[in-house]
Amino acid sequence: METPPPSWSYLPSWTLPQQLKEENKENILCISELQLPFKSRAECDKDLLIPLQLLEMPEGPSVRKFQLLTSPFVGQVVAKVGGSSRKLSVNDLNALGLQDSQDEELQEAQHSRSEAPEAAEGRGNWLRIHFGMFGSVRANEFSRASRANKRGDWKDPVPRLVLHFESGGFLVFYNCRMLWCSSPRADPASDILSMEFHRGRALRALCAPDPVCYTLLDQRYFSGLGNIIKNEILYLARIHPLTPGSLLALSDLERLLDCAVQFSSEWLHNKLRGQGLHPQVYQKEQCPLGHPLMKGTFGPSGGFKRLTWWCSQCQPAVLPGDGDPSPVTE
Repeated sequence: METPPPSWSYLPSWTLPQQLKEENKENILCISELQLPFKSRAECDKDLLIPLQLLEMPEGPSVRKFQLLTSPFVGQVVAKVGGSSRKLSVNDLNALGLQDSQDEELQEAQHSRSEAPEAAEGRGNWLRIHFGMFGSVRANEFSRASRANKRGDWKDPVPRLVLHFESGGFLVFYNCRMLWCSSPRADPASDILSMEFHRGRALRALCAPDPVCYTLLDQRYFSGLGNIIKNEILYLARIHPLTPGSLLALSDLERLLDCAVQFSSEWLHNKLRGQGLHPQVYQKEQCPLGHPLMKGTFGPSGGFKRLTWWCSQCQPAVLPGDGDPSPVTE
């Protein structure tokens, strides 16, 4: 069986049924996935996929950093497996060879409790790992307690899965839920951090009559673009979040798209240099010019609502007739 080709796609979810939100909080707002396919020495027809499903944080740049953490282990064989997972027989992962490190789309929180039997029975040839709010992956190091717990104990976090490789290195996954699934559905054309990102398709999506803050979180066109990036680029482009895309000029939409790609790339580069993010409006009370920020919760009807910050002075509302939208051409 041939090794799957590498893919760089982050397709976060932006809608979530309320019932699923209440029943399975670990699946709330799946942002992205990192896939690590393995190949068994004895069974070449079995691969292992490890995607990362995340909440508000991290977004695409963080998942790309995770991918870079795992990529040095490609081609290596798992020598020992550990962890506290009760949903998976971790010993089944012994002697598997890591074949690739990928990222995959996820349109909605598709992996509900109905898939648990599949995970338990071992059907499918990929292992998907869902991360909640605090999920993470580390390479060649364990997470250490940064503060005492409620009992006053300094207890290190317990990893859900640890993969030790024959080279001596290891990967550690925290705060995650695992189940078996089918093969990945990567689409680099929607990945804002990919060289194959389809700008024309993204521009056409932004021209829709929906508020731009909805469209930006549609992972069919902007995979990896989450709520932090959404808030920041709308401010950078000086666009009100509830402005229908059909009312904006093509030049405004192109500027917004440029901001999305540039901000995401710069955030990734800062992460790789160990530097933090310094948002201008996200969770702020004032914009950089000193204007008070507005805050609201917006989202499509029947979909997940997201907190949004904007400056009413820097990002004025656009009314019908204010602009003369230009047609989008390839």
